[in-house]
Amino acid sequence: MRRLFGAVLLAAALVISGTGPVAAAPVVPAGPGAALPDGWFVAGGKLGWRAERQVPAGDAAVEFWSGERRLGVPAFTADHTTFTLDLSRVFSLADLSVRTGGRRLDRVEALPRRTAAPTPSPAPTLPATTTDPGVKGKFKTISGGYALSSVTLPDYPEPVEMEAVVVAPKGATGPRPLALFLHGRHPTCYSGDDWTMQWPCSEGTQPIPSHRGYLQAQELLASQGWITVSISANGINGQDAGLEDAGAQGRSSLVREHLARWADWSGTGRAGAPAIVRSAPRADMGQVFLMGHSRGGEGVNRAAMDSLTPPPGDRIATRWTIRGLMLIGPTIFGHDPVPDVPSVTILPGCDGDVADLQGQMFVDATRGVGRGRALHSALFMIGANHNYFNTEWTPGQAVAFAFDDWAGWDPDDPVCGTGAPTRLTAAQQQDAGVTYIAAAARLFTGEDRMRPLLDGSGVRAPSAGPARVLSHALGGNRVPALLPDPATVTGGGARICALVSGDDDRCLAPRATYFPSVHGTPFRNTVPEPGRWAADVSWSSAGTPLTLAPARPVSLGDSRDLALRLIVPPESTGTRFGVTIVDTAGRRTVLGDAAADGLPAGMMRASYWAQELRVPLGGFRGRMAGLELTPRTASGQAWLLDAWGYRPGTPDPRPVALPRVDIGGLTVTEGDTGSVTYQVPVRISGGDGGGGRLRLAILDRLSGGSVTWQATVAPGTGLIEVPVDVPGDTLYGEGEAQVVLAKAEQGLVVGDYTGVVNVLNDDPMPVVTVAPVTDTVAEGGTLTWRATLSTRAEAWIPVDAWAVPPADGTELSTRDVDPDWLWSLTGREPDPELPLSGADVFPYTFVEPGEISADLTVPTITDDVAEGPETVELEFGNDLGTFRGTVTD
Repeated sequence: MRRLFGAVLLAAALVISGTGPVAAAPVVPAGPGAALPDGWFVAGGKLGWRAERQVPAGDAAVEFWSGERRLGVPAFTADHTTFTLDLSRVFSLADLSVRTGGRRLDRVEALPRRTAAPTPSPAPTLPATTTDPGVKGKFKTISGGYALSSVTLPDYPEPVEMEAVVVAPKGATGPRPLALFLHGRHPTCYSGDDWTMQWPCSEGTQPIPSHRGYLQAQELLASQGWITVSISANGINGQDAGLEDAGAQGRSSLVREHLARWADWSGTGRAGAPAIVRSAPRADMGQVFLMGHSRGGEGVNRAAMDSLTPPPGDRIATRWTIRGLMLIGPTIFGHDPVPDVPSVTILPGCDGDVADLQGQMFVDATRGVGRGRALHSALFMIGANHNYFNTEWTPGQAVAFAFDDWAGWDPDDPVCGTGAPTRLTAAQQQDAGVTYIAAAARLFTGEDRMRPLLDGSGVRAPSAGPARVLSHALGGNRVPALLPDPATVTGGGARICALVSGDDDRCLAPRATYFPSVHGTPFRNTVPEPGRWAADVSWSSAGTPLTLAPARPVSLGDSRDLALRLIVPPESTGTRFGVTIVDTAGRRTVLGDAAADGLPAGMMRASYWAQELRVPLGGFRGRMAGLELTPRTASGQAWLLDAWGYRPGTPDPRPVALPRVDIGGLTVTEGDTGSVTYQVPVRISGGDGGGGRLRLAILDRLSGGSVTWQATVAPGTGLIEVPVDVPGDTLYGEGEAQVVLAKAEQGLVVGDYTGVVNVLNDDPMPVVTVAPVTDTVAEGGTLTWRATLSTRAEAWIPVDAWAVPPADGTELSTRDVDPDWLWSLTGREPDPELPLSGADVFPYTFVEPGEISADLTVPTITDDVAEGPETVELEFGNDLGTFRGTVTD
């Protein structure tokens, strides 16, 4: 049907090279009241935003926001230039923005600048280890690939490819450990310099080989005796845009489909294996290591979870053991790490894609959830961007479209900008990446000598070159000493602060840097998020102890050191504390001093990242009742995330199948009066029958508000119910959905972390009538028609029309109307001159929720041409009639 589709047509799209921000087209839309911001439009029941150029497809979700409330993830055109969201999901058109990874796409923001120093201070050079995982091993390598029949996955209409590149040791005897690599979300198809986000690729284009981007790491591990396989996931990337989990479950299924084939090929099915597999040693499926980049990181994490506790109805039998995960610039939208499978997460300090560095949650969100024996490490790599870990995402190395993801932020940033001394080249970043991939793979399969590179011990790998890589960790041989929360007793200027809050109790002001802190990444839009705390220690004189005491004394067992995860302000120097432990008898044991300098300060939130500081415990073997931090400087501030008793070694994590939580959904009818409470099913499956604790939240899409609470799951529970109230009314409305979220706090894992209560409208749509307000104006005037509803609604009611050839008279042309208005509807300039009916002009308006009418307008301009009356004839959709407007000279 001929509707408002012309309003979303674009001018020819240009492929950007990633060298500048994506700016929106200048748009002044028609409509009542205040105009929508530049680039925004409402058409055909959708809220849309149109970019002037292609938005590079990446791993962070593109999201629509109203103020500080997230509206949702929009659909997009294949060329990634136009994004639309159903108006039924929009509760406000005020303060609209488009964001990805925390930055805005719809306008160039003035970015905050550090003021501490004219140039950023470099991080200290760490001492090198004698064990270097980046050194090539003794084996020569062989390589090849396979392409199997595509697989059909739930929620993916098109089959997903089963393709991979394999690099393996030549001449190695016996079964060898298997490393599987999964790339992230990148454009799927290309032709020359053009690219699209679609699947399958259209005629004349071919798939982008993102899975070939880790060959350097594959060659290194294969030379050290590993079988490596890097799999293609374009079929996921081209179809995951509308999924609540952003494709995590699909990526898990794809990984496990490949592992199932390798399990066959390592056993009785070897004769039917692809040639490269038969040429390689047999895979040891008891020694599997997974590497995931970006959304691939979230995917391999889910694969590890599903391998221990399969999702309900899953058909892939687990015949392997996953020993550990390497996650590079990963997403973790669900804040759902697998607590008892070890992991290492690389946080690129100049990540311009997953710029909020949410991968920190692969460490922080494991605290207290599982047994605590699995090591979870974060590596902060100064000067690394998101894309260059994959050569097929790196300009000059890729066969298709590639770009520097940082360049869209600020090419002049003193830490991450082009030519900054702290910024790594692509080759330097790739050398560092493959070195630490090898360190993680070897640590998790038994080489404890790799641990100091990953666990906060403060050493570096020579093969990482000039890259400065800092680390901290949780788990392993750590025991909790102090985990700040409201029960912590404070004194001397210390206070407990909230990592995720919009109130005065927050740890960092929202604009202290471009982002508050990597440790304060919120879970979806749940703000505040109770249960996430730190200790803010501030002082104005040296020598006065800042005191923190846990609610109950703790034993540090046979720990060797006290390890603190501490944030200090960027560019600060010489922050130093004396550290003292107080036992239950009040005796004070002075441990020594701990010191830290701030990270190099650009405008990124990565500057507020916790460093691991250790002081020897000496002979302390009592129970710790208090901790004193005595400043050695005249003034300063720091934030303590936690403190641990530490001793060397990598214990067997002994992963177990924890009970798994999956949230269901409901579709209900609204009703006319009162309020009905529905129970959202939350299914508990698998595990050993133990219990646990959840953090649950309900997000109201209409209001944007949220409520959150703790829920205890008793042992043996198979189902818990979450009450959701649905109020009834007699107003037409759509999109009154409520979203239920779940996050594990203790003894559980969460798979499907989101469920939606869809509320079906049962009220008739108001009758719409259109009447002229001003249908005859002089040049420069505005023709106006008013759309009126028979009754108010609680949904946006779009009203659209299109210009048709008038029955008689001279028709208005593209030169007779406001050029900004014309551009907003058609994406074209007044010239070449066309009659409006030949220029695909589709004016529109919308009646806002709670309002009774809205005006549709055609603004005209004056000119110096003497001419007679001109007309425009508008045919309104939904058989609302055809109306004529006349403009006199």
